Amino acid sequence: MGTDEEADAEIERRLTELCGWKLAATIWLTGLPSSGKTTTAFALAAALRESGVKVECLDGDELRRKVGRELGFSREDRLENIRRAVYISKLLNRNGVTTVISMIAPYAEMRDYARAELESYVEVYVHCPLEECIRRDVKGLYAKAIKGEIAAFTGISDIYEPPTHPEITIHTHTDGVESNVRQILDSLARIGTNRS
Repeated sequence: MGTDEEADAEIERRLTELCGWKLAATIWLTGLPSSGKTTTAFALAAALRESGVKVECLDGDELRRKVGRELGFSREDRLENIRRAVYISKLLNRNGVTTVISMIAPYAEMRDYARAELESYVEVYVHCPLEECIRRDVKGLYAKAIKGEIAAFTGISDIYEPPTHPEITIHTHTDGVESNVRQILDSLARIGTNRS
């Protein structure tokens, strides 16, 4: 297309066709460590990008390394980490960029805060039984947490409050990445239709 405005209008049209939204959205994937959040998030972002949607993936581990290095894992530090992610996402959304966030966000109040702050917020619960998360943990963090070598580890020595009313739930222990991405896209289209 000729101008930047025409290009932006075309992207908005594609996003509206795909999800029924006129605004950029935040799609937040929450779940236990090693449940498949990041793998799913990157695959979802790629699918959205292929459809012409401006999208950015915000990964919890990466955000901690880049903008939260001084934060620990106390409740207050975890909440501050979420506040920073929400702020970045809000800036991106305001500029027409949909964000796909993969962060544990273990406490309900964190997700409630994100929902209140972000205009178009979609919560995806990445459900996977704890036993399976432990089995697939390549970093060995669960093993260390079980031995007491890591304090405040979600699912072992700190709580994870599963979402009670997520917009979307996927099951990574029974469905593959491609299937889960398709389920999310289909659900986004339905959610968008209901919101328009």
